[in-house]
Amino acid sequence: MSPTVTDLAVEDVRFRTSEYLDGSDAMNPDPDYSAAYVVLRTDGEAEGHGFCFTIGRGNDVMAAAIAAIGPHVAGRPAPRTAADLADLYRALTHDSQLRWLGPEKGVMHMAAGAVVNAAWDLAAKLAGMPVWRFLAGMTPEELVSLVDFRYLTDALTPQEALAVLRAAEPGRAERTERLLAEGYPAYTTSPGWLGYDDDKLVRLAEQAVADGFTQIKLKVGADLDDDVRRLSLARRAVGPGIRIAVDANQRWDVAGAVEWMKVLAPYDPYWIEEPTSPDDVLGHAAVRAGQPVKVATGEHVANRVVFKQLLQAGAVDFVQIDAARVAGVNENLAILLLAAKFGVPVCPHAGGVGLCELVQHLAMFDYVAVSGSWEDRVIEYVDHLHEHFADPVVIRGGRYVAPRAPGFSARMLPASIADHRYPQGPVRQARHTPEETGR
Repeated sequence: MSPTVTDLAVEDVRFRTSEYLDGSDAMNPDPDYSAAYVVLRTDGEAEGHGFCFTIGRGNDVMAAAIAAIGPHVAGRPAPRTAADLADLYRALTHDSQLRWLGPEKGVMHMAAGAVVNAAWDLAAKLAGMPVWRFLAGMTPEELVSLVDFRYLTDALTPQEALAVLRAAEPGRAERTERLLAEGYPAYTTSPGWLGYDDDKLVRLAEQAVADGFTQIKLKVGADLDDDVRRLSLARRAVGPGIRIAVDANQRWDVAGAVEWMKVLAPYDPYWIEEPTSPDDVLGHAAVRAGQPVKVATGEHVANRVVFKQLLQAGAVDFVQIDAARVAGVNENLAILLLAAKFGVPVCPHAGGVGLCELVQHLAMFDYVAVSGSWEDRVIEYVDHLHEHFADPVVIRGGRYVAPRAPGFSARMLPASIADHRYPQGPVRQARHTPEETGR
């Protein structure tokens, strides 16, 4: 007999990453990586775990939004099938009164995504599989049933999505075995935080190459002379055969992005990430057309509709999904299918709190059952905060090792939650910021 979801619990968990400038960039100089963490409890032993990632203040707002969803899940049978998960996704994203707060974007949409992801964690645990294998074991018809095609059919119909999935179906078993044997390609942003000094940048860039990474990423956008110096140092440190992506974190307007990247282009940046507002589809297209560096974006894109428009406009060379920005696995499946239809590689955003743990499942599923390729595809990797998770990511030779434990790799250790709970956790108590103390 299937267990029943009894309640939804939410925790406000915050880490003081700003003390070391981990995560610092041109738009976010002092992030405190945080998670509005949700647990779906059942009347059995199984639980579902999920979260939204934030960077500090406002995490309490996110936690409150998740709590508002509680009535939709309490009393439901624990999800086990594609039909169950599709029904829950639609219930959370189609609630007209909560949807009004977006619609289908922003805090409420991210909150729905945290609960949807927790439901996938629960369903995969009940199936005894990691999420990537649970998804990849579904039929093309089941996968199509998970997607909300409203607003998409001018670019992707259910029939076209079914054709993409059926075309990839024959090689699933072989790709699964290859993935288990070789892992999935990764790149690292760890050398490139804007707050790091030059010596640290060079040391970490050299270490990344020694560790097997073939691509690193630097944050740019605060000062052009600094960017030229840092990119030159990084290029000398890693040599000509290593890709160096750069990321402006939405810092520029269109004209500024074009001119800035013309200056950086001689150092052979692999892509420019988030050159301008994540909502500006035509702006991204203009940046792509106006300078020689490829364009990537997606970590702050609000929903499948904006991804659809970016692809329709020819505005991006790389799609960057985020596991906790849109409404969970279901909406990310829609984006993966759109990218496959348009032939654009997906290179997921990760880092943060637990984003590496989550998004590896989506990229690996894409390889096995959607795109069938990892050519020009890499998952971002950042090397902090993994110790707070029960099933942390494993990187070997610059590649993600495929998870084998059941679930979404989302469960945070109870001791970490207790230590970093806001505001009463002992680590928080010892490290209050002026904003927290009212000074």
